[in-house]
Amino acid sequence: MTSSQKRPLKYDTISEESIQDLVDTFYTKIRAHKALGPIFKNKIGTDSSQWKPHLERMYNFWSSVMLGTHRFEGTPMQKHQVLPSFDLSLFDDWLTLFEETAKEIHPESIVDQYREKSHLIARGLKMGIKYK
Repeated sequence: MTSSQKRPLKYDTISEESIQDLVDTFYTKIRAHKALGPIFKNKIGTDSSQWKPHLERMYNFWSSVMLGTHRFEGTPMQKHQVLPSFDLSLFDDWLTLFEETAKEIHPESIVDQYREKSHLIARGLKMGIKYK
């Protein structure tokens, strides 16, 4: 594939299937990231069976956020406030990986929606962690 050719996008709408693909692809990148990977591995674990509950929660979370399904139950702030201290600039890495993943599977109009929501979520979590 030449640089002028783009890989076809997988999804032109947000659906449960696209959300699951985004979450799975994103957390594969998170697990491989040199700084974010250890934070998640220390909290969740290293094998697929340990990750399955987290991924299921994230499918529900993003379904609720993007499709308004109300499938997610919980308080993300509480989960993040109990993490050991970490460099809050890692939220920028998280956002970069998330947007990169969204761009791999969606057109820009949908990426914009994910970008807006993810930045709001990160800003809120960052403030909650910062001022705990």
